[in-house]
Parts: sequence; C-alpha cells; structure tokens
Amino acid sequence: MNRKNHDPRRLSRRREFLQSASALAAGACLAGAGAQGQAAAAGPEALALNGGTKAVTARSATRWPIYGREEEQAVMALLRSPGYDALAQFEKAWSEFHKTPLCKAHCNGTSALTAMMFALDLPPGSEVLVPDYSTWFPVVPMRFFGLVPAWVDVNPRTLNLDVEDCKRRLTKNTRAIMPVHWFGLPCDMDHICDFAKEHGLDVVEDASHAHGASLQGRLMGTWGRMSGFSLQTSKPLPAMEGGIGMYKTRADYERAATFGEYWIPPTLPKDSPYRKYAGTALGGKYRMHPVAAVLAKIQLSHLAERNAAGVAQMKRLNDRLAQLPGLSTTDIRPECQRVYYSRNFLLLDSAKAGMSRQACVKALKAEGVDAAEFHWTLLHTYAVFHEAKWWHHLPAAAEKMPGCDQANRTVISLPYFTSDAPELVDQYVKAFEKVWAHRKELA
Repeated sequence: MNRKNHDPRRLSRRREFLQSASALAAGACLAGAGAQGQAAAAGPEALALNGGTKAVTARSATRWPIYGREEEQAVMALLRSPGYDALAQFEKAWSEFHKTPLCKAHCNGTSALTAMMFALDLPPGSEVLVPDYSTWFPVVPMRFFGLVPAWVDVNPRTLNLDVEDCKRRLTKNTRAIMPVHWFGLPCDMDHICDFAKEHGLDVVEDASHAHGASLQGRLMGTWGRMSGFSLQTSKPLPAMEGGIGMYKTRADYERAATFGEYWIPPTLPKDSPYRKYAGTALGGKYRMHPVAAVLAKIQLSHLAERNAAGVAQMKRLNDRLAQLPGLSTTDIRPECQRVYYSRNFLLLDSAKAGMSRQACVKALKAEGVDAAEFHWTLLHTYAVFHEAKWWHHLPAAAEKMPGCDQANRTVISLPYFTSDAPELVDQYVKAFEKVWAHRKELA
C-alpha cells in the first residue's frame, strides 16, 4: 500500500480543491441560467421600425431584362446589314415553340390585341366579357370596331376572371370572352372554354403576362380562338417593345395581318379575300421593329430556363412564408405551371394574422423588404368607359365587384427574384418572421 496517498494533509487539501471547483461550477451554471432568463425576458429581436437591425441587407436579385453578349452581337449584325428578315425568323421560332400554325409580330402588345379585335369580325354592339381587375390595353381598342366591354369580377384567390360571375353577366349581346392571365398565373382555361362553347362565345386570350405558362401541359395562348402577347421590357419575354398575335385559322390570320401590315396582302395565297388590298391594307402600320425581333428570338430560346429559375426562387420563398398565420399564396392548380411577371403576390388575412395590411407592410419595409399594399384601379372607373361618344353603347354600369375589392384589401406585393438568391430569400423570411413575432404590438 502506498502510504503517501493516505497522507491526512494531502487528503484535506484535495477535499478543499473539490469543494472550490464545485462552487465555481455551480456559480457558472447560475450565471448561465441568469443570462438565458434575461434573453427570454427580452423577447424577440427588436423590429427595425423600433430601432432594431434591418433583416434584409443582401443585394437585390431582380435584374430584368437579361441581355448579354448574344443579344449585342445579333443587334450589331443587324445594324451592319439592315433588313426585315428577322421578323419572319422570330415568327417561325414562335410558331414552333407554341406548336401553332400562324402568328404575326407587331410593334407592341396593344397593336397585336387591336388586330385581334378586328379579326373577330363581330357585329357592332357585341359585348366582350373582360375582367375588371385588368389593363386597358386590349379593352379601349374595342371601341374602334363597335365592341363593348362587359365587366366581370375576379376570384380574389387567383386575381383571375371568375367564370361563375361570367354566367351572371351574360346578355343577349355577349359574343366573346377575354381572359387575362394575371401576372403569370394561368386562368382556368378548361372551364372558360367549356363555358364559352356552351354559350357560343369566342375566346380571345390576353397572354401578355404569361409567356411559357401552361395548364394541363398546354401553353397559354393556345386555348382560345386567338391570343395576344406583349414583349415590352418588363414582360417575361422582353424585346424592349413588341407584341405578337397567334391564330388557329387562316381566315383570322389573314384578316388580322391585313389590318396591321400594308405589305402582307401581296404575300397571301391567290384565293385570299384580302389579297386585293395590296398597297393599302385595312388598318395601320403595326410592324415589329427588326431590333425587337432579333431580341425576341434570342429571349425565346432562354424563356423556359429563365422562367424555371425565377419560379424556383419564388417557391423557395413563398413555401416558407405561407407557414405564417394569415399569410398565403395565390391559389394554383396542381396541373398548372405558372410564371412570374414583375411581382410576387401574397394574400394577407388580417384577422388571422392579427394585424392590418398597412401595419404589416410598414414594418416589412422598415426591415428592408420591397413590399407594398397592392391596389389596382378597376377598369370600369376610368373616364373613357363613361362617355357615350366613344362606344356603340355605354358599357353597363359595374355592379358590386366583391372579388376585386377583396383583392385590393388583401394583396401584398413583393419583388420577383429572377436569379438564384438563397441569402436574399433567407433574409426575407427572417424579416417576415420578425414582423410576425411582433404582430400583437402591430395590431
């Protein structure tokens, strides 16, 4: 036995050491518990609105349009050898992409839609069902041909035309329906087409926001009798300025093309009733600029991949934000593939969220979020639709539009992230979570 290990003095010193160490450990634990308690008492991180640190500091990921070396070289080649061959090349590429036989490029989306209104060839006084929550571009030109808009409410969960309300707006003069794929979300085209067939209506699609979007594997713009797209700078397919119309029948194409292009009639088949208008055509000069055609053709080749990149970012963000009480995305059917145009919309149920949209947006903006209370001016409120001198007969006074009103009370507008931005997505989520953590005080 080792006697040194049993020295009483050594054992006493060892006991003192252990007692001191235990006391220090206990103190450390108590200190830690106190810090945690203080942190808990402090509550969630302070809002930037109240002097806290902003959640969003990452650079924006909203660059649009995306032009590069390929576009630069193509435009320079056109400048060195000017001509209009680019128009036919773009039209061919567009037809192949959409698997549609006939299309016509125009100087802008409004001119394409105007040519379509002419191609409909409806009797004066015919009414066209249009969503009140929409743009004037395809609607005001109706007056040139004696057509009259009939206002329809929207589904506040999609912001798209409400088919059930269409049924209530039918009159003896209703001849056509014009769905608008609002900000890239496809309308219920199967239901709309069924409704139109039942009542003998022509379907004209305004697909200006929905390049490459689809329903049941079928691209927007291919459902109706004809369709029009805008190619303006902010659109999903940007050509700086431009438009294009699509047609299923030779008769519609020839009529629309003759309205928009004086040089088209001589190129039509000899049996065309519009060939005789060579030299004058029947309307204006709506030809697409060759520079726009060059840009559009290149952008079309990148459309699918760029749509996919943007949609992926929005899904990454929206799936997380939709977990917050009272916040949701616009409804989308499982068999639908949407795209985004310019903005990303969320819907706020103030009762479930426990705060007003105004208070929510104010707090989010302070955190560095590019948020806004989205409010759209309803078409029927514009002066042009209240003056009889412009119309075959005045558009019917809009009755209550509860869907439109609800949309204007609930939509929060966020930016559309066009490129991969995981850090920005995370920071946006953090900003929303901060605001939701303080929603009682924001109420």
